Amino acid sequence: MTDEPLPVEAATAWATTSAAGAVVVFLGVVRDNSEGRDGVRGITYEAYEEQARPRLAAVAVEARRRWPVVERLALLHRIGALDLSDASVAVIASSPHRPEAFEAARYCIDTLKETVPIWKREHWSEGSDWATSAQPVQSVGHRVPSE
Repeated sequence: MTDEPLPVEAATAWATTSAAGAVVVFLGVVRDNSEGRDGVRGITYEAYEEQARPRLAAVAVEARRRWPVVERLALLHRIGALDLSDASVAVIASSPHRPEAFEAARYCIDTLKETVPIWKREHWSEGSDWATSAQPVQSVGHRVPSE
């Protein structure tokens, strides 16, 4: 977690190993709309950092348990004020073959969104408010990957 731009290129280079034939990079970026809300101009992310950092690590541990062939995983999230098109979250997964890299990356982003206490406040021309798509934070071990 950082309030600086995400080091996506450095994380991708780190995840690229001689044994990894696949490196999957997922970027979540700030867009100009949200559920029922057009004209979004930016987002501010807040986190309960004392809980968010260990939960990010727990997501990675669980992904490694489910896909033991994964070479490297990076889960990065920004906090603070972000503009349109800024990367807010990145998941990088590498493995010998693409199915495991894709599956692990998908599990990590989906689980991160459900289990890590990070909240977003959207800003638009009429004001600002917490995102309408917020959901209760769950524990990492209870999440089942999407089919």
